[in-house]
Amino acid sequence: MFDIGFGEMLMLGIIGLVVLGPDRLPRFAAQAARFLRQFREQVTDARTSLIDAAAIDPETLRDLRDLDPRRVINGAMDDVTGTKAARPTTERKATLDPDTT
Repeated sequence: MFDIGFGEMLMLGIIGLVVLGPDRLPRFAAQAARFLRQFREQVTDARTSLIDAAAIDPETLRDLRDLDPRRVINGAMDDVTGTKAARPTTERKATLDPDTT
């Protein structure tokens, strides 16, 4: 969700230990976990109620995800040229960025 690695978590723990102290840190961590859990539940409930209120079929949402602009443009180019040119896929693999850690 937040894309935080082990090094970042360790650094946050050390900073939290210094700022909050060893007696308040477990209580604060439990409150933060409870807040995240409640936030995720509220987002899920809001998404479900929005889909129900708009009467949207979940299959339609999957179809909308397939409307990648690159795919539409590539399809239009195939129609113009009449051939299907070899192109790289639209999905990109995650690369390791050395500056993130």
